Amino acid sequence: MKAKWLLIISILIIAFIAIATVMITRQHHSTKVNDQRFIKSHTATIFLHGYGGSEKSETFMVKQATQQGVTQNVITAKVDSNGEVNFKGHMKSKAINPIIKIELEDNKNGDTSQNAKNIKNVLSQLKSKYEIKKYNFVGHSMGNLSFAYFMKMYGTDKKLPQLNKEVNIAGTFNGVLNLNEKVNEISVDKNGKPNKMTDNFKELLPLKNIYKNKDIKVLNIYGDLKDGTHSDGRVSNSSSKSLQYLIGNSVSSYKESKYTGESAQHSQLHENKKVADEIVEFLWAK
Repeated sequence: MKAKWLLIISILIIAFIAIATVMITRQHHSTKVNDQRFIKSHTATIFLHGYGGSEKSETFMVKQATQQGVTQNVITAKVDSNGEVNFKGHMKSKAINPIIKIELEDNKNGDTSQNAKNIKNVLSQLKSKYEIKKYNFVGHSMGNLSFAYFMKMYGTDKKLPQLNKEVNIAGTFNGVLNLNEKVNEISVDKNGKPNKMTDNFKELLPLKNIYKNKDIKVLNIYGDLKDGTHSDGRVSNSSSKSLQYLIGNSVSSYKESKYTGESAQHSQLHENKKVADEIVEFLWAK
């Protein structure tokens, strides 16, 4: 009887090893195949959350990129309320398509100038610690406004890594509903010019000159609940689309992508598989 049980256990162990080997081989093969879809460079991609957010706001999008084989190099840049940057995780030397998730400790700070300095501090550290010379940006909600101010303040600084591609999700460029914009109060023309400009928007008008002749590609994503508000429930489509007027004629390519329905709600956009797939394609596809 003992010998019989030993035989059964041995067979089960062998079967388990065989199944595990097949799964590992398939996973390796899948990653290898996916690798062929993507560019391989040391260009970093930074993700920035919105008001009240954290690195968790970026996790789903980053996970989609790693699962598809874009990169296995992901670290987090934690920025304290004084602007000090501490990296969590390890980035290999000359890492392929590294991703950096930014988490601001003071995540409800509406001071866009301070937030711009925080972005600058992260990029400065990426260059000095990891020799990053070029980067992509992915932002959600207020993170986009903070980045716009970063570009206004530091976009011509040659000592910093240089922007390659930019993805804006639910950008608050010209207001936030029920804060400084009423529902259906503002509209934009075919060039993205709003019929009413907030003070922030007016301050960002110089961006056209900063983006000019830099070969920067931009993807602007926004959501429409299709409930008559022409918004994602938090940010109007006109506010997000007004980015075109700020930079549209200055970049090498500018594309808008509209998502609709419940999955296009403001906070659901960064949890949306189709949105994540489009970002992966835009940033890393050959």
